[in-house]
Amino acid sequence: MSAKIVILASGQGSLAQAIFDAVQSGGLNAQILEVISDKPDAQVLQRATDSGIPTFVHPMQKDRLRWDAQLIEHMDALAPDLVVSAGFMRILSSYFVSRFKIINTHPALLPLFPGAHPVRDAIAAGASVTGASVHWVDAGVDTGEVIAQAPVEVLPSDDESTLHERIKIAERGLIVATLKELLPTLENNGV
Repeated sequence: MSAKIVILASGQGSLAQAIFDAVQSGGLNAQILEVISDKPDAQVLQRATDSGIPTFVHPMQKDRLRWDAQLIEHMDALAPDLVVSAGFMRILSSYFVSRFKIINTHPALLPLFPGAHPVRDAIAAGASVTGASVHWVDAGVDTGEVIAQAPVEVLPSDDESTLHERIKIAERGLIVATLKELLPTLENNGV
């Protein structure tokens, strides 16, 4: 039996595509129940459709409590073993993160450079090494327990864009490797 996952994403979907490819090749034993996005025009939705994966669009609303409640109700109906935040650019409510097991990728070596601009922050700080992290999501911003990390050297010629592209490559490999290790433990524990 394979673990059931839901992917949350807001953008181009390169992280999600790495997961799709790993599942479709048989390298990752998982069933992707759905890709959920808060952006109706997010490229990840087309990538999911092209891969035969159901999608759900849940645009942000002025009433944040209502938005949260609707997302939780939708997620309860799916009953995933794990939620994978793969470039989802919304902070999830404390109730949501206490209700579901959620992992997130972050383009820095946490606890260094949390927040929305970690690549820019690493360059501004003069870091010689940064990278990618996969961590459990808690009620804070990028404060959950780190599961795995992959370092990426900051080159003297790097700007935010070139460094971020190299980190994305590391992130894609890291999320798949982390899921390969993590999903069997979820299946065995009946989570």
